[in-house]
Amino acid sequence: MLIWGWRTRIYVLAMTTFLCGRCGNPAAHAVRKAVTKFTLFFIPLFPISVKYTAQCTFCGIENRIPKEDALRLQAQEEQGQARQQAAPGYPPHPSQGAAPQAGFPQQGYPQHPSQPQGFPQPGQFPQQGQ
Repeated sequence: MLIWGWRTRIYVLAMTTFLCGRCGNPAAHAVRKAVTKFTLFFIPLFPISVKYTAQCTFCGIENRIPKEDALRLQAQEEQGQARQQAAPGYPPHPSQGAAPQAGFPQQGYPQHPSQPQGFPQPGQFPQQGQ
């Protein structure tokens, strides 16, 4: 008795932002690669088909795209991430070990949500009427 079938694995290659053809919103799109493999006794052996798609995160439509476009979008995202990490003038991300100076929030990062901007913080001004 042989047990055979197929299994599809989906890999997210990139997350890119462009104008959706259906909803017209400039939304993020997940560029995906779906690989279907023939299985024998639940062991994937060889690929049967490979499909590339882009799915809008706003409306959910999924469009097939050519392999060349998917690889180009993946390369653009990797270049953008490398450029953003090496770009001078940007404040380092808090997870990269940069400690902010005491009393001064880093430029580009919001203050704590319980402390609205533009209002004096507790202890900033002396008590009046004493």
